[in-house]
Amino acid sequence: MDLLNVVQGLSKKTDSKIVMVVLDGVGGLPLERGGDTELAAAKTPNLDALAVDSQLGLVELVGAGITPGSGPGHLSLFGYDPLNYVVGRGALSAVGIGVKLNAGDVAVRGNFATLGAGRTVEDRRAGRPSDEKNAEIVARLRAAIPDIDGTPVEIYTESEHRFVVVFRAGREPLGANISDVDPQVTGETPRLAVAGDPASQKTANLINAFVERAEQTLAGEPQVNGVLFRGYSDVPHFPSFSDVYKLNAACIAAYPMYKGLASLVGMTVLEVDSVEDAPEGKLAALRAHWDEYDFFYFHVKKTDSTGEDGNFAAKVGKIEAFDALLPELLALRPDVLCIVGDHSTPSKLASHSWHPVPVLIHAEHSRRDQASRFTEEEAGRGSLGLRRGTDLMPLLMANALKLNKYGA
Repeated sequence: MDLLNVVQGLSKKTDSKIVMVVLDGVGGLPLERGGDTELAAAKTPNLDALAVDSQLGLVELVGAGITPGSGPGHLSLFGYDPLNYVVGRGALSAVGIGVKLNAGDVAVRGNFATLGAGRTVEDRRAGRPSDEKNAEIVARLRAAIPDIDGTPVEIYTESEHRFVVVFRAGREPLGANISDVDPQVTGETPRLAVAGDPASQKTANLINAFVERAEQTLAGEPQVNGVLFRGYSDVPHFPSFSDVYKLNAACIAAYPMYKGLASLVGMTVLEVDSVEDAPEGKLAALRAHWDEYDFFYFHVKKTDSTGEDGNFAAKVGKIEAFDALLPELLALRPDVLCIVGDHSTPSKLASHSWHPVPVLIHAEHSRRDQASRFTEEEAGRGSLGLRRGTDLMPLLMANALKLNKYGA
């Protein structure tokens, strides 16, 4: 049985407030065996003081040894089993930037990339171009590729190196079961998109034609001269977050993909004045809307981006920057505060990894582990133990006294 159905039957409306802070990719590894992770190396007096009075543990978002993408990781945190509720990155990004998807359309998440001799991928993120450069490149592609063999093509800026392409269906729906063009490593050439079923063959042909025409259009660019695709998806459907949990939920995030995911599960996406994902603008949004909602999803991105760049020191700095603002969040006195990651992104690997992420729950009715710090090691000793990501929302609901008893 889907745990969502059980929780939905037990959930009740109360005045208590829950804040879930997702430090994206916060889990890490030491650069050398026996050294500190990014969390352990960071100077985090506020997180550490909170850990002393909280309950800690570790969370596996999908399963043992499985490296989660951001979409499955967040779905798990929100209580949706990512093995049952599947959505591609393309739809999340498209919805996040306000694009309406119709039945039969396929949305695709793209990376601008730097290609070298022989089409070898030199940089999967094209040096992380500015949003302005992204918009300039998107405008060129729109002019060059308005359609492919009569299929309308829409191209949108997402952020930095990310963009979204929507292939609009005609009379026949487009399939989304297609292999990745993105090899997800440097030193290899972009892969050919291959259909996983007959219904997706037309979409695979469209993808391959787009890649070829985009490279022709961007041939003179020194850095942004290639495109990589993954995360194909059609229109997804989820049980409503508010219906399941009886919560009036708000999303505070800057990046479109996370706003898209929150929107798909039925959260209200708040406007955020946030430059380069700086948490100050998000805190302002949290304060401004504190009385309107009883659940807040508060997303911090750069702990992930710096890990993906392999920049240990920069990731430490982003963790410390959040720690400095934590007292302002605590001043709002949420009834339940959870701090967690959606996956690990060790700088040592410069990519997502399978390692469980630390989680902290601070509430009047939570147990107190008396940990000395908020780190992977301390979390591993916490009383929450090793949990599945889908356990988290029921735990937060219980600590907020928002769940009735199960059974007689």
